[in-house]
Amino acid sequence: MRVVLDTNVVASALLWGGTPERLIEFAGEGGLECFTSEALVAEFAGILGRPKFAQKLRQKNLSAAQIVARYREIAETVEAAPIEEAALRDPDDAAVLACALTARADAIVSGDADLHALGN
Repeated sequence: MRVVLDTNVVASALLWGGTPERLIEFAGEGGLECFTSEALVAEFAGILGRPKFAQKLRQKNLSAAQIVARYREIAETVEAAPIEEAALRDPDDAAVLACALTARADAIVSGDADLHALGN
């Protein structure tokens, strides 16, 4: 199965664990094909710089760069073509959709209500 993990899922997986972490582990074992784009990696790196993530990074004794590198090991980076943002409730979701379309993903895994509202 080909999937794109939204940034919120990646952060949860690599910092908090639980079900999202099992997805990352499954991808690392070859059970899922996980895709990302430079835009999504940049968004992920950007959120890791927020103060609310600093304590979690310290607890894990990892830097933001190490967490991003770990994600790059798991997810294949595609060169996503931009898509029209006008029809989206949240224009920030365009990067996720562009990545999914380029990667021909079977699913997007996200906790984002705006992405859920799009349906299939």
